Amino acid sequence: MVVIIMIVYLTVKPVINEAGHVVTEFGERFKLALKQVLVLTIAAIPVGLPTVMSATMAVGASQLAKKQVIVKRLTAIEELASVSILCSDKTGTLTLNQLSFDKPYLANRGSTNSNLAGDGTGRYTEDDLLLSAYFASEPGAPDPIEKATRDAAQERVTLLRERDVQDHNIPGYLVNEFLPFNPTSKYTEATVTDNSTGKKFRCIKGAPQVIARMCGGHDEGNTAVIDLARRGLRALGVARTIDAECKVFELVGMISLLDPPRPDSAQTIKECNEYGIGVRMITGDQLIIAKEVAHRLGMQRAILDASRLVDPNITEEALTDRCIKADGFAQVIPEHKYRVVELMQKRGLLVGMTGDGVNDAPALKKANVGIAVEGCTDAARSAADIVLLAPGLSAIVDGIKTSRSIFQRMRSYALYRIASTIHFLIFFFISMLAFDFYLPDRLIIIIAVLNDAATLVIAFDNAKISKRPDKWRLGQLISLSFVLGFLLMIISFCHFFVARALVTEPDPHIRAGIIQTIMYLQISSCPHFVIFSTRVETWFWTSIPSWKFFLAIIGTQIIAMFMSIFGASFLYATAIGWGWGVGVLFMSFVFFTVLDVFKVVIIRSWSFELTAVLWPVPSRRAKLLKRQQDAILHKRVHINIAKLRRAAVMAGVVGHWRDVTLSSKKHHA
Repeated sequence: MVVIIMIVYLTVKPVINEAGHVVTEFGERFKLALKQVLVLTIAAIPVGLPTVMSATMAVGASQLAKKQVIVKRLTAIEELASVSILCSDKTGTLTLNQLSFDKPYLANRGSTNSNLAGDGTGRYTEDDLLLSAYFASEPGAPDPIEKATRDAAQERVTLLRERDVQDHNIPGYLVNEFLPFNPTSKYTEATVTDNSTGKKFRCIKGAPQVIARMCGGHDEGNTAVIDLARRGLRALGVARTIDAECKVFELVGMISLLDPPRPDSAQTIKECNEYGIGVRMITGDQLIIAKEVAHRLGMQRAILDASRLVDPNITEEALTDRCIKADGFAQVIPEHKYRVVELMQKRGLLVGMTGDGVNDAPALKKANVGIAVEGCTDAARSAADIVLLAPGLSAIVDGIKTSRSIFQRMRSYALYRIASTIHFLIFFFISMLAFDFYLPDRLIIIIAVLNDAATLVIAFDNAKISKRPDKWRLGQLISLSFVLGFLLMIISFCHFFVARALVTEPDPHIRAGIIQTIMYLQISSCPHFVIFSTRVETWFWTSIPSWKFFLAIIGTQIIAMFMSIFGASFLYATAIGWGWGVGVLFMSFVFFTVLDVFKVVIIRSWSFELTAVLWPVPSRRAKLLKRQQDAILHKRVHINIAKLRRAAVMAGVVGHWRDVTLSSKKHHA
């Protein structure tokens, strides 16, 4: 911008110098006005805008860090404030990720072999189930399922309680071979020798459907899995061989594991909804488990099977509608996360996505705000915009609230700065061109320096958190800025004409100096007070500014007032006395309240339709057309519902009349 101004200045200067020899008196005034406008333009450029914005976001990043939310990219703060959909992993974020053993399903024994734990009953016991599962668990594996299985067995099985915790060997048994979990087979396997008999057998543990199928199908076991899922429990099938060749498997039972929701998850989701954020649960669990967990979290049971996201038989439009209406997604693999983000972004939604694994990196990159949760891998941390150091959804919500307050500070400064720039340029251009009035360059510089320096403290101001996702509503911002700037210009001209009429100093130079100082104080104070109005969308008194911000703004105006009252010859400021000084500041405050009324009226009467009319860009026109079509469809639906209700009432009246008539006939008969 500075380069452009210098080019304009160097281009215009020779023309002005050449024209100065032949122009009329009006031309001379025009020449002076044009020169002054070049100075004013440089002073009016919001050079503090990027500084204030950066400082505000930097302070915000520091505030977020104290809440254990680390921002890797400053602009992510602005985007986090605009997030309308938050896709959150279930395990570890919405739940505690602390699997605990629940009441299991125990299968009937079809074989005559003795029970593993030595209890001769007609049904497998809990000890049988846990000991078999322990055989098929990998020692020392950090996987939550493996750890929960081992812990439950060590706590409940007598045989395991009596041994050294550090000893992985089991008294009376020898594990000959162990096969870890395989994503293809979906189970773990161990080959075990019973030292007392010398017999070998195999134990497997894994996906219940797979285990039941390996046992030749087990209807009772499959029913048990469904019952467990309805209670929100994750099932693990456990089976063992019953023949000498170790080939025929028999179902021992189903281990049920509970991953309880975090105590604050339901309240946090409710709070998200209150702030206009839709939470979508992402889980790899079965659909029926996901529905039960969603219900426990206070969400609807509208859970979409993630396999539908890649169904070629569903159109993209229909799939996007289902995706937006869903409260969560079940049986999700990392590739599905990317698809969820992609579909929602096509509708113009800003999406936040959580992740912790290597395979989550593409989805984190694709999302408007990628969030790496606590305990994430380096790949996820690298791909994310924000890293959480604390578990749970509440850390994300705290980050969203803080980012919205930061956004409000940036918006309030942008509105104030654009309005004051419009006022500054138009007033001085007209006053110099029409009335031969101008301010000394030094006073103009003082206005720019003091006002911009004071507004740097806006980063520490108290800001009201918006109840809906924030975004730059440029149509409203620019229109409101023009209105406020135009009103400020009118107020300045009112002061100018009053000062010219009331200042009666006989010396023309002193009189001109007094008028200049009066206008300096008015232009310094009135627009600066407006920032108390632009910091909120409602009445200015509904939100109290921070003491740092208040002192910075008032302090600069006190400096300006004393400079004006007592004068400052080195700045070409003529003393105007207490009467004019206090009077100008008082009137600036009065006019500030008037401007606040205009601001509230404009914001309350503003609508998207008005934005589309005033700033008719193609995207807004298309969105307006869709809104109008949706409104027509919505109206038709309401009309049809009203017709059905009237028809139902009429049917009820007719039915009642018929019953009365039949009753009357029977009575007479």
